[in-house]
Amino acid sequence: MKFVTVLLPFAWTVALSAQVDPRTALLERDAWDALNAGRTHAAAEAFRDALVADPKNARNYLGAATAAFLERRYDDAKEALEQALSLDSKFAQARSLLGRVLHRMGDLPGAIRAFETLVVDAPGDKDAADTLDRWRREAELHNRMQQAVGHHFTVSFEGPADAGLAEQALDSLDRAYWRIGELLGSYPNAPVPLVLYTTEQFSDITRSPAWAAGAYDGTMRMPMRGALDQQKELDRVLAHEFTHALVYMLAPRLVPTWLNEGLATALEADGLGWAERQVAQADGPIPLRLLQSGFGRMSGAQAQLAYATSALTVRRMLDEAGGFAVANLLRDLGDGVPFEPAFLRRFQRSFADFQGTPF
Repeated sequence: MKFVTVLLPFAWTVALSAQVDPRTALLERDAWDALNAGRTHAAAEAFRDALVADPKNARNYLGAATAAFLERRYDDAKEALEQALSLDSKFAQARSLLGRVLHRMGDLPGAIRAFETLVVDAPGDKDAADTLDRWRREAELHNRMQQAVGHHFTVSFEGPADAGLAEQALDSLDRAYWRIGELLGSYPNAPVPLVLYTTEQFSDITRSPAWAAGAYDGTMRMPMRGALDQQKELDRVLAHEFTHALVYMLAPRLVPTWLNEGLATALEADGLGWAERQVAQADGPIPLRLLQSGFGRMSGAQAQLAYATSALTVRRMLDEAGGFAVANLLRDLGDGVPFEPAFLRRFQRSFADFQGTPF
């Protein structure tokens, strides 16, 4: 499961103040409208134009940062938010998003400092206080964790009793590294971190649904759930989350959820007979247009059908064109190429035609 939190603590719509230059006001309005409509790339470009026209507008830096955050350009988001806060140090929306950006970048101490300031400036913000409390618990847990280090991965775990599982996880991940990397012709350019949690810790830190067996948010996160006694399940979950890490490396933005989750599920190692049965029992797959964004709010049964639909779709892509074509499609998406032209380029037929072919 790819774990993504994009529920920001503010509404997209920001009231516009009176502007001396009507063109500047129009640029700002168009940028926020694009963001509200989910057109993040267009919004990013519009905010760049708005900031050229009005470089002292903290709201537009917030908008530019929001678009960058949604496109996973975290360094750009951080820079824009620091600009916004240099213009208005009490800008709570910018401070809140900065904390979330830093958390996503793996800077937990920095995220905590940002939210400590936010809570002082906005003492009535319960969501901010709850988030700060959760991050402090995460930091306390990670500070007492031990680490096993392999050639391509690091595994953090709480105590000596989990050292055996950490070594087992490293072996499993190494097998996934070579198998999946060879298929896609792609390998991570830096060690990938994995953190092992108890079930309660996993739920508290990731806020994943109860049915989730793992999560990826720049770090692979996994509840242990007796995995030492279930090697096959351990291999499955770690292969799934490792695939998310590869997808993120190839395309840090603009990847439909069905493609991301479908690739991770299709490459878990076992066959997809379960997915075929699931789709047959449901009288057909879920339309892919309904699987563009996360599955986290689905029930267990809905999520299972969503994963089955996605995995069967991606398996057909792999069968038709191979792993290199899928990896190149991801690279195109990461470069900002719209999905349908990228698909046509890499698969030599339209996506509409592809969708019209049954599993």
